[in-house]
Amino acid sequence: MTTAIGIAVGGLAAAGTATAAPEPVQQHAASAGAVTPLAVNNLGLSRAQAREWQRLMLKYGFNPGKVDGLLGTQSWRASQGYLNHLGFRAGAEDGILGPDTIRALQRYLNDRGGYRLVVDGIAGPRTKAAFRDHMCAC
Repeated sequence: MTTAIGIAVGGLAAAGTATAAPEPVQQHAASAGAVTPLAVNNLGLSRAQAREWQRLMLKYGFNPGKVDGLLGTQSWRASQGYLNHLGFRAGAEDGILGPDTIRALQRYLNDRGGYRLVVDGIAGPRTKAAFRDHMCAC
């Protein structure tokens, strides 16, 4: 029956296509909650060093949330506010440790500690080591 309809409508080629067409693939869009930032990223700091960074945020009026040595979204939001306040251009204060925040931290570490980091927005071994060293010096 399908072959006869295919021949009548558009020739034999259409009939073959009509009978052999696969089921359409279901595409699922990711919900807004499906992609979330990493909950905690201490960027190489120990918990004790991360607590010191959180205390530094508090000292300058930026709320990192609970001072627990776990740098989560609230701590990074406070860090972004602090880095923006100092003019290091962390970008949006959204708590996401992305390239803008890392570049701002690199600028901060270069300015405050003379680390001579490449400001590339990548939290590589030199950036993490400078951050750890800086927190030992604070």
